[in-house]
Amino acid sequence: MTRSLKVSPEYIQKVKSALQANGYPSQQSLASGVGLALSTVKNFLAGKPVEYLNFIEISEKLGCDWQKIADKQPGNGTSSTKNETSPFITGLPIIQPHQFFGREKELKRLFNLLKRHPLQNAAIIGKRRIGKTSLLHYLKSITTAPIEQLRPNQKSDWLQNPEIYKWIFVDFQDSRMASRENFLGYILESLGMQLPNPCNLDNFMDLLSGNLRNPTVILLDEIGVGLQRCPQLDDEFWETLRSLATNQTDGNLAFILATHESPIDLARSNGHSSPFFNIFGYTATLGSFKEQEAQELIASSPIPFPEDDVEWIIQQSQHIPLLLQILCREKLFTLEDRDDNNWREEAMEQIQPFMHLLD
Repeated sequence: MTRSLKVSPEYIQKVKSALQANGYPSQQSLASGVGLALSTVKNFLAGKPVEYLNFIEISEKLGCDWQKIADKQPGNGTSSTKNETSPFITGLPIIQPHQFFGREKELKRLFNLLKRHPLQNAAIIGKRRIGKTSLLHYLKSITTAPIEQLRPNQKSDWLQNPEIYKWIFVDFQDSRMASRENFLGYILESLGMQLPNPCNLDNFMDLLSGNLRNPTVILLDEIGVGLQRCPQLDDEFWETLRSLATNQTDGNLAFILATHESPIDLARSNGHSSPFFNIFGYTATLGSFKEQEAQELIASSPIPFPEDDVEWIIQQSQHIPLLLQILCREKLFTLEDRDDNNWREEAMEQIQPFMHLLD
């Protein structure tokens, strides 16, 4: 099956028009919004093949039905995402909502903070590789995901009017976000606003103060990197963001950050004293899945696992999501290859680098 898709010729003009209509003043702003290379966005808009997951992500950002606009000529298959994607994800954040499992308690609390006015800030805390980034992506995408792209009975109605929300994902591992000007410009472009000249804190505040009409959530991933390696993101910068959220946007702005320790402790350990880091009134601490959540993930295998293997996976993983994913992947490989010899030994070797998650 093909692993790339392209826009059908009759829809190329439509997707180009959708750029401005969905608040993206440039191809670069769309690329930043989806976290992809500019060349990928250019290929998409030109009707050239792009990797199918990227095709779906860009289509959703532009408000287009990816199955409708995809070229259906021979050689350009449009198999469903569920058939194309790996059932168990072990090395990357989970982007597609139908592949995300668990965290029901955290999702309920986080969306409760965002569905009422004023929006409230939250911190997601957990060990590295516990699923913080995947949760941020899920928050951003689940409420507007097409129902046909979700699992049966997968909850998506967390917000009453999800279409009015603006979600901005910031990855501080992206070196471009180390620049104050780039960060501010990225936020403004994501909101469909024209960049001021110069794009500094004063002009940024002037543009957003009192002008943020839609509920907006800024998701800050790997904020520890921003504090440790980005000298331009100093206390003045963070204090400006705090003022924006608390006093300047009529309750329409919230920050959700992901970190491996409390925001206040993280800031102090990196020499920051900004009060920005004490506005996070709710903390979601990620750990293991509940038993039911772990069972649901295992049951998603396209080939059912024998009951004794399910019990062994549960026992060895102790419900830790990454370990569950790795063990399930290894079991599925053996079923697909019809070679069940020593699979548990190989699986234990694969999870060895991540055993610290059990501590």
